[in-house]
Amino acid sequence: MPHLYYVHDPMCSWCWAFKPTLSKLLTNLPDSITYSYLLGGLAADSEEPMDLDMQERLKNTWLTIQKKLPQTEFNYNFWSSNVPRRSTYPACRAVITTRMMDAGSEEKIIVAIQQAYYIEARNPSDHSTLIEIAGEIGLEPSRFQNMLNSESIHNKLLEEIEQSRLMGINSFPGLALNIEGSYWPIPIDYHDENSMLEIIHQLLT
Repeated sequence: MPHLYYVHDPMCSWCWAFKPTLSKLLTNLPDSITYSYLLGGLAADSEEPMDLDMQERLKNTWLTIQKKLPQTEFNYNFWSSNVPRRSTYPACRAVITTRMMDAGSEEKIIVAIQQAYYIEARNPSDHSTLIEIAGEIGLEPSRFQNMLNSESIHNKLLEEIEQSRLMGINSFPGLALNIEGSYWPIPIDYHDENSMLEIIHQLLT
């Protein structure tokens, strides 16, 4: 059966911008296609404060997104109320941990992390924030915390990063359709799911 992979990072601002169109795309996929999420991993673990140049680059990325996709919300208070770090692997591991604890909550924690980061100005690079979010979506916080930092969860993240690279996806968000073992990249359209659906239909015929 053909399978669509969505490669993302919960702290990727372009993934946040793509969320409404992605939802429409997944809702309207042909019944013959299954789908799943893969973590791409933008930035490895770091306890170092983000340098000011990188902070400015990310703020400018948010501004660029809002010019192209005005409906996308960002809370710029994040930059003054936190000590930002260039570290997205913890949030990626949080998604995998949630999938292992309750597969039905994977999409729920992705959205919760995005909303915490972009709307509520909370820092998902911090384990404490991720544990709070897990509790807020109904997961058992102590079990989540133990799994979050486990070697097995980290190894699973590295496997997913490698898998996404082997599919030819090196930027996020990314889509690849697996048809009989061959991977077909689907160009991202932030505005309209129909262009992506059309390509998918073409590949299936």
